[in-house]
Formats: sequence, C-alpha cells, structure tokens
Amino acid sequence: MPGPSDPRDGGEPQHGTGPERESGRAHGQPSSGGTGLPRRLRIRAARRATRGPGGADPRTAIGVEAGGEPHISPALRTAAAYAWRLLVIGGVVYAVFSILGRFHEIGVAVFLGLVITAMLRPVADLLARRLPRPLAVALSLLCSMALVLGILALVGETIAGERAVLQREFTTGIDRIERWLERPPFRLNPDALTDLQSRIGRFLSEHRSTLISTALSGSRRLVEVLTVLALALFCSVFFLHAGDRQWGWFCAQLPASVRDRVALAGQAGWRTFTGYTHGIVLVAATNAVLVGLALWALGVPLAVPLALLEFFAAFIPLIGSPIAAVVALASKGLLTAALVVALIVIIGQIEGHLLHPMVMSWAVQLHPVVVALSVIGGTIAAGIVGAVVAVPLVSVLWSARQTLRKHDAQHP
Repeated sequence: MPGPSDPRDGGEPQHGTGPERESGRAHGQPSSGGTGLPRRLRIRAARRATRGPGGADPRTAIGVEAGGEPHISPALRTAAAYAWRLLVIGGVVYAVFSILGRFHEIGVAVFLGLVITAMLRPVADLLARRLPRPLAVALSLLCSMALVLGILALVGETIAGERAVLQREFTTGIDRIERWLERPPFRLNPDALTDLQSRIGRFLSEHRSTLISTALSGSRRLVEVLTVLALALFCSVFFLHAGDRQWGWFCAQLPASVRDRVALAGQAGWRTFTGYTHGIVLVAATNAVLVGLALWALGVPLAVPLALLEFFAAFIPLIGSPIAAVVALASKGLLTAALVVALIVIIGQIEGHLLHPMVMSWAVQLHPVVVALSVIGGTIAAGIVGAVVAVPLVSVLWSARQTLRKHDAQHP
C-alpha cells in the first residue's frame, strides 16, 4: 500500500525520510510536519549556511547590505538629497531669470514705477487730505514732471551758454596736455601725437557708415527708453491711486496657508524699499550739491551738469567722478584736476561714513561686502540696470526674511 508520502495518495512528497530527517533535526532545523520547510525558513537557513566562521555575512565585508543594496554612509545620503534639491531650485531660478531677460523692459518699467510711487506717495497722501484722490495723484505727477523738465532745461541752457567758451578751453587744454606729455617723465615724440590725431581722423572717415548705423541703433534704443519711461509712468499712476487694493487682491489669490505670511513680508519689503529710495535720493542730492559747489569754487566749467551727473552716480557708482576729472584736466590743467579728484574722494568718504549710515540706518543696513557683491552680480547679470536694481532687491529680500523670522519667534 502506498504510504502517506506517496504522491499517488494526493499527499506532498517528503523531503527526506528516515536518517535524512533525523539528520535535519540534529542540525537544528525544525520539522515541517511532513509537509516541507516554509520558503522563509529555507532562505534563512541558506543564509546561515553561507556565513563565515565568525557568523558574519561575507557581503557586509565588501560593503553590501543583507538586502542586496550597497552600503552608503548617512553623510553621503544627506549630501545627495540636498544636491538634487539644489539642482531643482537652480533650474527654477535660471528659468525665471531667462523669462525676465526676455521681457526685461517690462521689469525695468515696473521697477521705475515703484520708485516713482515710493517718491511721490507721501506727496499724494498729503494732497489727498484736501483733494480727491485722483486729483491728488495727477497733481503730484504733473508737479514732479515739471520739476524734472525744469532741471533738464537748466542743464541744456548752461551747456548752450558755455559752448563757445568750453570749446576754446578744451582746445587750449588739449594743447597743454600734449606739451605736458612731451616733457619728462613721459618724453613722447610730438610726431607720434600728430600721427595719432591723423589716424583718428582717417578712422572716422573710413568707418562713417558704421558710425551712422550705430547712431541709428542708438536712436532705436532711445525709443525703447522712452517707451519704458512711459510704461513706468502709466504703472505709477495706478500704484499711487490704488496700490494697497492691488496688493490686497494679489494676496487674496494665494492659498490661505501662506496668505498672511506673504502679506506681512510684502509690507516689510515695501517699507524697506520706500526707506531705501528716500535715503539714497537724499544722499545723492547732498553729494551733488557738495560736488557742484566744489567745482564752482575751482572754476571748472559745466559745474551744474557735472553736479547732476554726480547725482545719478550715487545710483550707479564710479561714473561721474572720472568725467568731472577729465573736464577739469582739459579746461584748467593738471593741478585743478588733481584737486577735483581729491575733493570728490573726500566728499565720497563723508557720504560713505557719515551721511549714508545716518540716513539709511532707519531703512536697512547691509554690510559693504554684501553691497559690493550685489552690485557686481547685478552688473554681470543685467548690466547697468542690474547694478541699479541689485542693492534694493537684496535689501527687500533681507528685510522680508528678518520680519518673518521675528514673527515666527513671537508666534511659534
């Protein structure tokens, strides 16, 4: 008769009988009750059989875990996790800047609109106490435009009135510079200077078409600048009239979980941007007045236009001072040019160590290294526009971060 382990009877075959089963018990293998070992127990027994003399898995010695995966240190896992997140963030930032680069005129127009709003908002609010809001906004814009056009007309009238005298002084000054270069320690050959002038004349005559095309491209650039200014003025009208409602509408479109934090950060950033704008304009005006007085006292021509250039140089550093020194050198000589450079350096020190900290302390205080890196990075990214926008942008971001950090500490 077939036994219980006979397949003909429908039972499962025994995995070893008699002495083989006894040998399995002797080695500590549990009996399966005649039905065979479970798969989990068989895999575990096979792993114990492959262990070395000390009971350690040989794969662990070569850096392989029991599950078959390589052994990775926690520090490397953390670095890899941060690495791919940084790559994603870098890709998003690059995409944003690429998009803004394609539409940089719009970004510049909005920035200029915010600057105009920060400058004229106190005036519009003051006029709105006695006049309707639209009339107060229109009156503040018209008065500011009349002031700017008046300053430009004064500069143009000054240049036109001193053109003949300035041309004569420049001719005399160039001859003086040539004689100075012919004397020690330079000892330049007079024929070399004459040859240089003739070469410049030939270059201008040979490349006349290129210069004309460059001038035409400059006129197109002028049209773009005027378009940006018109768009900035258009944006400032609505920012002055209903900027608070526009910001409230924008915050209302955000998820409820981040709405309050964005509103708080935006308010802090706007306070910082307004304070920075007022402060930098006040510092620039003081610097321009001091430089203009110094140039007038030294008898340098075009003192008013050069002072206005120094005003704009406060927003774009290292532009006005070299031009003023060149004008002084060509018109009054080396000694006057050296005095102009010395006075500009002294005024710059007063501005940097006295005026700027006093005026800007109530807005935002950035370390000079941060300011320098911001200006250089903005210049590399977007040229002169980036140099102008970099410092206020970093100031706004830093102010928003500090405000949110203080709010989280007070309301954990």
